[in-house]
Amino acid sequence: MNYFKTTILYIVIFIVTYLIYIYPFDILNYFIFGESIFKLSSLLFLFIFYFSIIFHFKSHNNAFPLRLIVYEGMGIGFISFCIVNIGYLIVIFYPFSRVFLGAICIFLIFSITTYSLINARFINLKSIKIFSSKVDEQIRLVFISDTHLGSNSKKHLKKILFKIKNIEFDLMLIGGDFIDSNSFDLEDLYILKNIKKPILFISGNHEYYLKDFEKKLKKLKKFNIYFLDNKSFKYKNINCIGISDNQTLDKQKNIAKKLIKENLFNLIMVHKPNLWEKIFENTDLMLSGHTHNGQIFPFNFFVKLQYKNIYGLYEKIKSKLYVSSGSGCWGPKMRLGSRNEIVDILILKK
Repeated sequence: MNYFKTTILYIVIFIVTYLIYIYPFDILNYFIFGESIFKLSSLLFLFIFYFSIIFHFKSHNNAFPLRLIVYEGMGIGFISFCIVNIGYLIVIFYPFSRVFLGAICIFLIFSITTYSLINARFINLKSIKIFSSKVDEQIRLVFISDTHLGSNSKKHLKKILFKIKNIEFDLMLIGGDFIDSNSFDLEDLYILKNIKKPILFISGNHEYYLKDFEKKLKKLKKFNIYFLDNKSFKYKNINCIGISDNQTLDKQKNIAKKLIKENLFNLIMVHKPNLWEKIFENTDLMLSGHTHNGQIFPFNFFVKLQYKNIYGLYEKIKSKLYVSSGSGCWGPKMRLGSRNEIVDILILKK
């Protein structure tokens, strides 16, 4: 059964590699030079990219040229795929100059890619207010998620800390996918020791891809980070519940129900947002990430197929869910139709 699943996975990767890395540029060749859409050279380049991708993910090799090919190539290829298909449809249904259309496609690919790369360098500060009768005084939280340290450098973490340095917050919350690569040196987290407030962390899916992830997660305590591994942390009238990612939805639901305190403001942190639909009746606020709000448009439509709530503030009865677009990028350092963000949350007495 595992062999069958692995074979299917490799076939899917092979097909996606062609569609993202090869096909768009075959179409551009067809537009500009009138060449056939699939050639022998296409097959050669397909195998080069395919084995580069497999090698990167199997070996965890993070050499810069390889990462550039795999990740930035993925982003540029996805944007190119969307643009050339629109161009191809125009050629089929409208007598338009192929060369001129090819030039327009190249201009759009270059312009949109450049914008996406620049947009990903910025971090937006998003502020939301939550009113509740369960709190006696104002409580301020800073929530970051999907920082992806490893894919992003220590410099990116410093940028986040610089952004929040003037915020008088009570708790800092980290919603998973904080670290995504063995290449990241945990000692670079020493800068978090300058934060003299509790830092609460939950795991995301990427933490469990790390080699010796259990040792690494335990080591976070050294840097003033408290791992809420299916535990709760009480701060004033806030009951902060952390649900780990490597569990079934039903198990997450059962853990949450055991940790909920009816007389307190129940704040649940869980990396993926789909738990909210099962526990919203007993939850005041849930914080999630994972979706990146699609990161690169129009990928958000595909994410929406899997997650009903992919970005922003949602409300049911007296419960609220906030799904962050994340504080960093995974894969290509590109943002189109989404932004990196830090969430400044003010909980006020109703």
